[in-house]
Amino acid sequence: MEPVLIVLVVLVVVAFIALIKTIQVIPQASAAIVERFGRYTRTLNAGLNIVVPFIDRVRNRIDLREQVVPFPPQPVITQDNLVVNIDTVIYYQVTDPRAATYEVASYIQAIEQLTVTTLRNIIGSMDLESTLTSREVINAGLRGVLDEATGKWGIRVNRVELKAIEPPTSIQDSMEKQMRADRDKRAAILTAEGARQAQILRAEGEKQAEVLKAEGEAQAAVLRADGEAAAIRTVFEAIHDGDADQKLLAYQYLQTLPELAKGDSNKLWIIPSEVGDALKGLGGAFTGLAGNGGVNGGVNGGAVAAPGAPASTQVPLDPAAGPRPLDTDTKGAARPRVDPAREYRKIDPE
Repeated sequence: MEPVLIVLVVLVVVAFIALIKTIQVIPQASAAIVERFGRYTRTLNAGLNIVVPFIDRVRNRIDLREQVVPFPPQPVITQDNLVVNIDTVIYYQVTDPRAATYEVASYIQAIEQLTVTTLRNIIGSMDLESTLTSREVINAGLRGVLDEATGKWGIRVNRVELKAIEPPTSIQDSMEKQMRADRDKRAAILTAEGARQAQILRAEGEKQAEVLKAEGEAQAAVLRADGEAAAIRTVFEAIHDGDADQKLLAYQYLQTLPELAKGDSNKLWIIPSEVGDALKGLGGAFTGLAGNGGVNGGVNGGAVAAPGAPASTQVPLDPAAGPRPLDTDTKGAARPRVDPAREYRKIDPE
């Protein structure tokens, strides 16, 4: 009984092992290569799979998800003979497990070496400035070459990214100085532009202030002129209504001429025509005084307006002649009244 029991135990163990080898469970997004007597038979997909135990062998399992492989910095020479270190990252995905297993020994190492050689070819045709500013061009070139070369390996390169481009230390120092100079230049330009705009705004404000001030002064001058004109009209109306002596008015006007001449811009004086006529009469009176032997003769031979007398009265020089009206000339001839606000004479003081 003991040998039979031993055989039964052995058979159970072998059956259990065979069952384990027969059932193969493949995880999601994975695949497995099956070889029979060392030759490729089929590819196991995700799920429950049955193989022939002790005949079929599952060689390896391949991850079908997108893989990320960073590569160490690689020294690359640019077109202007500068050595730069470039870090790259590749995103790839296995699309054919059989090709990835049998077409290349190690597809990760093959991708790395292909990336290095392709990167050197691309960077070798570019100068340092283009290398630093053309990352998209470099990425597109690498992706195109790698995708074409790795297609027969059952691998698709999705993206290639440059993590860092490090030029030599001396070049980095020069670039930093240049960047600092550019920043200082831009700051100076912005400062100057701000000062210019401030000056323009300040000038515009001063201009508007001056314009408003000039407009205010002009309006004030107009109002003053209107007021003075109204005052002059009122004075002239009062003088004519009061029937003032023209000679006395001429004398008072002569008294105010020195005050008018004090201004620097007083180049032109306006004298009413009636005042001029009165001045002529006053001059004739002075001439008559001189011809009659002085002041006494003048008093005895003509009429002089009394300074303190009312505007409507005169002191007669001839007692028999009686007072003369204001609207007569020096010879006693009657003449029409003239509005002094309408008729003026211009006399240049120079």
